[in-house]
Parts: sequence; structure tokens; C-alpha cells
Amino acid sequence: MNSPLSPRGNKVAVFIIAVFVTLFTALSSTSCAQAPEGAPSDGEPAAIAEVPGTDLHRLTLTERAVERVGIETAVIAVDPHTGKLTVPYGAILYDSSGKAWVYTNPEPRVYVRQAITVQRINGDVAVLTDGPPAGTVVVTTGAEELLGTEFDTAE
Repeated sequence: MNSPLSPRGNKVAVFIIAVFVTLFTALSSTSCAQAPEGAPSDGEPAAIAEVPGTDLHRLTLTERAVERVGIETAVIAVDPHTGKLTVPYGAILYDSSGKAWVYTNPEPRVYVRQAITVQRINGDVAVLTDGPPAGTVVVTTGAEELLGTEFDTAE
């Protein structure tokens, strides 16, 4: 008898689907509006730059790419009872080794992957023992597509 997927199983399934969506959208992407210097140019949905002092990438998307992906964000908060950082569970991505990550949104159309340490999951909220500071904006919808873009899984 088949049992429903666990929350982690659901995340893996969503990630696999997102990779295929990223591949499809990358093959059919176009850009509109004038992009500022250092941003993606016409026909390029994203520009990737190294973040100094890290092994992470800084992704800069065009406005059209942000709209097409449907990126939504939330803010990392502090639980008033425990003083621990909290983040929506939907913001968390897991890599192939099980390490947890979120994409922060430090400025418009810019996304940076950052490591987090999850202490526990309470429904749709994750309690963290380590991560970006409270008030940091994180991606809750569209993070899988950002991961696919960062690791160039569309080609």
C-alpha cells in the first residue's frame, strides 16, 4: 500500500519538477525592458556572479524572469518564546548531501543562497539554530528555479 510522501519527500519531488520547469523556461525565455549595467542583458534570464569570500553565487534576474518564475518572499523572524530564528518551511532547499539552504533577497531581483541549520520543523515553520539574521528577506516560492539557475541545470 502506498503511503503519502513525507515533507522531505515532497520537497524532493518539488525540486525535481522545478528542474524540469527551469529547463523548459530557460529554453523558451525572453527578456524585456532595459537592464542596468551588471544585470542580465536581452535574451539572458539571469546573470551569475561570485560572492566574494564565499563559494556561493549571486543571481541577478531580469524583471521578466522574476515575474515568470513567480518569486515570493517572506522575512526571517524570531520566535518570541524561544528567541530562535524562524523561517517558512517552504523557503528551505536541501542539497544532495542533506544540507539546508535558503535564498536571500538582499536587493530587488538579486538572490544569494545561504546555509542554514534547522533545529526542528513545526508545521509550516522551521526553527533554526543558524542562518541569516532576523529581518532577512528569503524566497518562499521560486527557490527551486533559482537553484537550477545557479547550478546551470537547464543546459
